[in-house]
Amino acid sequence: MQQYNESLISWKQHKPSKDAGINNIQMPGKPTLMVWQTRDHEPTSYELSLAEHLIMAFSSGAETIDEVVSALNQQGMLHGDGSAFTAESFEQEMARLGH
Repeated sequence: MQQYNESLISWKQHKPSKDAGINNIQMPGKPTLMVWQTRDHEPTSYELSLAEHLIMAFSSGAETIDEVVSALNQQGMLHGDGSAFTAESFEQEMARLGH
């Protein structure tokens, strides 16, 4: 199974594309049903670990950003740069990962 949409790599840029993904995301009459249609790469070990720690945080009752950050830090989940999470760094990381 394909783990990510390879077409998104070239399509995702900081400047508008003249082609805008024509025939890259879906070709008319030839749809490709892809489980990971919106992924532009396979998840890293950091992203997978963060997802597991977030599941544990929410499962333990965390509802606010402060509670989630506290749970991540108590679990020993570090930010990608090796520092402990703060509310601000958590929000920035979620924005970065969510594109």
